[in-house]
Amino acid sequence: MSLPFYQKLHQHYDRSYRNRDLSTTMSQYQQEKKSSAIYTHGSTAYSSRSSAAHRQESAAFSQASAASYQHQASRASEFALSSATSHKAASAYDYGYSHGLTDSSLMLDYSSKLSPQTKRAKRSLLSGEEKENLPSDYMVPIFSGRQVHVSGITDTEEQRIKEAAAYIAQRNLLASEEGVTASKRSSVSKQSMSTLHQEEAFEKKSRKVAIREKAEHLSLKKTLEETEAFHKKLNEDNLLHAPEFVIKPRSHTVWEKENVKLHCSIAGWPEPRVTWYKNQVPINVQAHPEKYIIESRYGMHTLEIIGCDFEDTAQYRASAMNAKGELSAYASVVVKRYKGEFDDTRFHSGASTLPPSFAVTPYGYASRFEIHFDDKFEVSFGREGETMSLGCRVVITPEIKHFQPEIQWYRNGAPVSPSKWVQTHWSGDRATLTFSHLNKEDEGLYTIRARMGEYYDQYSAYVFVRDADAEIEGAPASPLDVVCLDANKDYIIITWKQPAVDGGSPILGYFIDKCEVGTDTWTQCNDIPVKFARFPVTGLIEGRSYIFRVRAVNKVGIGLPSRVSEPVAALDPAEKARLKSRPSAPWTGQIIVTEEEPTEGVVPGPPTDLCVIEATQSYVVLSWKPPRQRGHEGILYFVEKCDAGTENWQRVNTELPVKSPRFALFDLAEGKSYRFRVRCSNSAGVGEPSEATEVTVVGDKLDIPKPPSNIIPSRNTDTSVVVTWEEPKDAKELVGYYIESSIVGSGKWEPCNNNPVKGTRFTCHGLKTGQSYIFRVRAVNAAGLSEYSQDSEPIEVKAAIAPPSPPCDITCLESFRDSMVLGWKQPDKTGGAEITGYYVNYREVIDGVPGRWREANIKAVSDEAYKISNLKENMVYQFQVAAMNIAGLGAPSAISASFKCEEWTIAVPGPPHSLKYSEVRKTSLVLQWKPPIHSGRTPVTGYFVDIKEASAREDRWRGLHEAALKHTYLKVQGLKEGESYVFRVRAINQAGVGKPSDLAGPVVAETRPGTKEVVVSVDDNGIISLNFECDQMAPSSEFTWSKDYVPTEDSPRLEVESKGNKTKMTFKDLGTDDLGIYSCDVTDTDGIASSYLIDEEELKRLLALSQEHKFPTVPVKSELAVEILEKGQVRFWMQAEKLSANAKVNYIFNDKEIFEGPKYKMHIDRNTGIIEMFMEKLQDEDEGTYTFQVQDGRATGHSTLVLIGDVYKKLQKEAEFQRQEWIRKQGPHFAEYLSWEVTGECNVLLKCKVANIKKETSIIWYKDDREISVDEKHDFKDGICTLLITEFSKKDAGIYEVVLKDDRGKDKSRLKLLDEAFKELMTEVCKTIALSATDLKIQSTAEGIRLYSFVTYYVDDLKVNWSHNGTPIRYSDRVKSGVTGEQIWLQINEPTPNDKGKYVMELFDGKTGHQKMVDLSGQAYDEAFAEFQRLKQAAIAEKNRARVVGGLPDVVTIQEGKALNLTCIVWGDPAPEVSWLKNEKLLASDEHCNLKFEAGKTAYFTINGVRTSDSGKYGLVVKNKYGSEISDFTVSVFIPEEEARSVAEEPQKGNKKAK
Repeated sequence: MSLPFYQKLHQHYDRSYRNRDLSTTMSQYQQEKKSSAIYTHGSTAYSSRSSAAHRQESAAFSQASAASYQHQASRASEFALSSATSHKAASAYDYGYSHGLTDSSLMLDYSSKLSPQTKRAKRSLLSGEEKENLPSDYMVPIFSGRQVHVSGITDTEEQRIKEAAAYIAQRNLLASEEGVTASKRSSVSKQSMSTLHQEEAFEKKSRKVAIREKAEHLSLKKTLEETEAFHKKLNEDNLLHAPEFVIKPRSHTVWEKENVKLHCSIAGWPEPRVTWYKNQVPINVQAHPEKYIIESRYGMHTLEIIGCDFEDTAQYRASAMNAKGELSAYASVVVKRYKGEFDDTRFHSGASTLPPSFAVTPYGYASRFEIHFDDKFEVSFGREGETMSLGCRVVITPEIKHFQPEIQWYRNGAPVSPSKWVQTHWSGDRATLTFSHLNKEDEGLYTIRARMGEYYDQYSAYVFVRDADAEIEGAPASPLDVVCLDANKDYIIITWKQPAVDGGSPILGYFIDKCEVGTDTWTQCNDIPVKFARFPVTGLIEGRSYIFRVRAVNKVGIGLPSRVSEPVAALDPAEKARLKSRPSAPWTGQIIVTEEEPTEGVVPGPPTDLCVIEATQSYVVLSWKPPRQRGHEGILYFVEKCDAGTENWQRVNTELPVKSPRFALFDLAEGKSYRFRVRCSNSAGVGEPSEATEVTVVGDKLDIPKPPSNIIPSRNTDTSVVVTWEEPKDAKELVGYYIESSIVGSGKWEPCNNNPVKGTRFTCHGLKTGQSYIFRVRAVNAAGLSEYSQDSEPIEVKAAIAPPSPPCDITCLESFRDSMVLGWKQPDKTGGAEITGYYVNYREVIDGVPGRWREANIKAVSDEAYKISNLKENMVYQFQVAAMNIAGLGAPSAISASFKCEEWTIAVPGPPHSLKYSEVRKTSLVLQWKPPIHSGRTPVTGYFVDIKEASAREDRWRGLHEAALKHTYLKVQGLKEGESYVFRVRAINQAGVGKPSDLAGPVVAETRPGTKEVVVSVDDNGIISLNFECDQMAPSSEFTWSKDYVPTEDSPRLEVESKGNKTKMTFKDLGTDDLGIYSCDVTDTDGIASSYLIDEEELKRLLALSQEHKFPTVPVKSELAVEILEKGQVRFWMQAEKLSANAKVNYIFNDKEIFEGPKYKMHIDRNTGIIEMFMEKLQDEDEGTYTFQVQDGRATGHSTLVLIGDVYKKLQKEAEFQRQEWIRKQGPHFAEYLSWEVTGECNVLLKCKVANIKKETSIIWYKDDREISVDEKHDFKDGICTLLITEFSKKDAGIYEVVLKDDRGKDKSRLKLLDEAFKELMTEVCKTIALSATDLKIQSTAEGIRLYSFVTYYVDDLKVNWSHNGTPIRYSDRVKSGVTGEQIWLQINEPTPNDKGKYVMELFDGKTGHQKMVDLSGQAYDEAFAEFQRLKQAAIAEKNRARVVGGLPDVVTIQEGKALNLTCIVWGDPAPEVSWLKNEKLLASDEHCNLKFEAGKTAYFTINGVRTSDSGKYGLVVKNKYGSEISDFTVSVFIPEEEARSVAEEPQKGNKKAK
């Protein structure tokens, strides 16, 4: 037996217990033993091998031991064993590939061969001294355990299987080459003789073959090393996990100038990167090296703060981050400061004594923190997929610098942790919670808690998340809260919550989808929808991680998927715990593995404690414990079932053995009874079965809950209602409840929550104020949703009732010798219910010292005034008043002023009280008051009302009327809109006018938005009512009707009905007793009211309207009328507002009823109310009176039409005309007769519309009976024929005619364009021309300045007028107007400064003037005038410039010897200078060439005896101060003989060319 693991690490361990060879051989033997069973599956494979394997392994072990002790291992046996190993590995691959083994099954088992470590081997970490005493050639890899295949390494499943099998073969071959498994392989052979034969065969091999085999072995070894290195990396990936705080930093409280060190220990791989924060700001060590020291050693991270001062009081955070995520831990540091003087060394000397007076709180000097929340988030509503942010400002008093509160968010009482769905943020004074993608799982009650030391406060509000819009209308909503439970190698149980919305039809079940982490491919796990909200997902690959989602389905379709679950790995819980216990990073040291001695294979015993832990109609889950007798190797399980009452056991998982002690069975018949048992299996064989379970019936053990009961709604706020209910009896495993609401009478139910709520109370938010709702509740568990509960009683949504607020403005209205009368104003807030009374307290005040309070009344008083008796004369008193409603007694008012109890002897009345205003409009309001308590010596005879602006002085009061009012109300008229006013009232009696009342107001004269008035209505039964509607009611508001501002409660003549924001007062029998002002006030509002006056005139109108409604008539929309139809038919018709199916009509002609026949055709359309009668033609005997009598139920009506005399003749003539028109339209005709229009180009277009034409139809145009030739042929496609007249003018006046004709007939249309018609057309032409005028432009000329505009073209009918600065221009030689072509201009010659100003050109078209304006002043005038001066000077220069007027030829041909005389006239002012040029050179006058210039005008050029040398180009140059000019001419001199000879030679040259 081997030593226990814990003994091997001590000094007494016998290291000679095994030598190296024996240890290695045993390790290899155990490894081979496991690999021999890698690819065997099923009970047959295990049982067939168990006995033989046991005998062979026993013999192999004995042989291996002998060989190891004798040190005999030959190369021949090594090669033979290598070949055998390769052959065996290849066989294993063939078996696995042919049997369809997944890559998981191959990879998981072959991974154990990467190391000689056995499954039960123990790992230990040894020191260097211990390592020296261990066998040196026994090396264990860093990673152990099963390998997990990573998707993406190979392309297909087939390649993964091949890679696994090939790797095993290569590894075994290399191991055999190094002699590691030689002794073990030889133990498998039958006899030692076979080994000798193999040695002889090896010796016969040549050296070349041996070298080649050696090279192959080395190549395989290299490949093996690379593969091992690759899989080591895979192992590292499997160890990746997010950071985890093993030890979190701890908060510290220190004195100033002390050092403090924060520690934390973090696990995770890759190794997390740690960052320290102070109040959410990263700590920069480089910037403050003298302040902070940050260290990280062996997973321990520290932050040291040196010399703490008060500013170091803060919240510190350690943030650990790696590729798998981020995690933070918080700690607070509080630095305490001593107020007095003390020795600084006490902080560092370690002395524990402090001054007795040294006492501060852990968070500074404050003994208490007050935490308030401002700008708080309210109840929020969102929708799936949207974003939402909750936030509020946190105010802490007193504020401590550099110390932040601890902020924590909660959902339904559970802390909210940051994730990819939700993020938290703290800015220093505001906390926010942001949802990046809302889900129904996010619905709930959210609470923010701010903690400051021992003090904290919190605030809560509900967040509702509505379902996203369904992709398929009518499909169910998405499930929620998908959670993975009971995860192991073979299956994972998925649970979820059913949605509240089923889409209108019951949910048939749910589909579960899975997705492997790292991919985006979703696979459906079940083919048939499951109804139970729990399902085991099988077919998972061990070691891989998955996420899941659920979809609901009904008869319409499949709804949206739920939010995905958290990732979960397909591993047993023990395996997960083992992986978590590994180091957070790969161990780089040596791991020593100890082994037990090999024993014979042991067939495992039966499992124990087999039971059915879950059973539904879709599946059954079994659980058991592994057997005690199991050997040293892993075991697999086979599950068997049989029908109850039989012993016919069937194996359920023949093809896929179970690896974990749990299993889910599917495909069981619902309602059938079964028993189950389990067998264990390993390489030694299949064990005995476990004890069978009790009989299990396939079906849901968990029943759908019964509906809740006793649904009770109660008022909460003006938009919410609290609903309570009783839990259903015998309810099991309830998930929660769904609540639905419906407006009474609507029949439409809406969910109040989308996440099941626990408990039996829920607040339904988002309701409409004033509406009545009913509620119902459903219970939810995994089996499904219960039936709906009974509907609750209806409840109107309004705020809950609360006690009223305190009254105000207590005043003394009257005082007697032993009693006083107090008055006050009613509370601003009534608490949602009518005030039922008031309680008054009083106390004596002696020398300014108040006494104890006493009750003045035991029974509540209903008025805002009360007389307190039994007081002491001349004693000073103070008072308090409290209001009461059905919710209870409100808080008392503020203490009143001190009043002295004494007899008032004044004769005038006291002040009126209880002033209030209502019906405030922009120019009026109604003021009401109550009579004074003290009326004086004589009764009150009237009242005076005073008014002033709220901001005016006291001396600005003015009366509103001269005569005293008899009643206690007044409608104030003539107010100024937007002005603020105050009012007061004074009472009068025979003694005089009393003191004024308290002020009413200030009130602003304005009509508020949404203000509505009282409306009178009369229904179909003649009942008269006044109606009022208010959209600005408070939850506690009520309607109060008054007549002449006296409440009408219990009036026998009136009936009041109020519902929601509407009220109606009905008159039972309206008469003269009901004359007056009827007003409706809305309580708990700022004076919202309206009134309606019923005087004698209005009474008469309403009574007449009521009579009309009592005795109804058929309302007529259109009276009886007649019209002529297209063919000359006559149609009599009338239209009633509406007709029922029973309506009847009688047709009367001249007091005789007529009936339908050949002459009359009748028709009634009851849908539209149209009554018709048709006649083909009108004859002379049809003249008379026509009447239609209508009866519809008890309503009657009639309409009469009189057709006699001229009226009938005109109608008869019109009918005949229409008949002729119909005949005309049977051939080509004009649908629209000839008309004209002026185009944008100022042309006149004659056009007409034709109809019923064909190819052969021709059209001819005439003007004044003369045919107009048209170049283009008319195209009748659009039915429009046109004639275009360009530049229309008076010459185009005349009569135009167009004729249509073909074989069916002809039609013509004439248009007279003469006299007034022509003037009208020319006016339109002139208007179009005027509108085409361009803006006035300014142009400078040599004569002056020109203003001009262009038009399309100009006609004389267009009148042009110019004005200057509003004054018409008088035309003269200097200022002229004209038209040149299309240019209309105004010429100003020799402009002066007086010509500056605005010029207007008015174009008058005969009716309207069209103006164009230009401003000729300032820069515009200066620039134009400068340009005019320049052009003027240029013109003068051009005019006086020297020039040659005439006399010189271009070419002069002259015979030699002749005299040449040329005379030239020149001009210029001043007289120009003259010079001559020859061949561009100055020519001087001499005897041969005589040059003269006389009188400044004539130049003479004379050559006496011309010579050939005189030939050339000559020029006359004239020049003065304005310019110069050159006139060139050419002189050609010829010799007569040469001329004759040249003439003679020309014909000869021509003959030669001809040849």
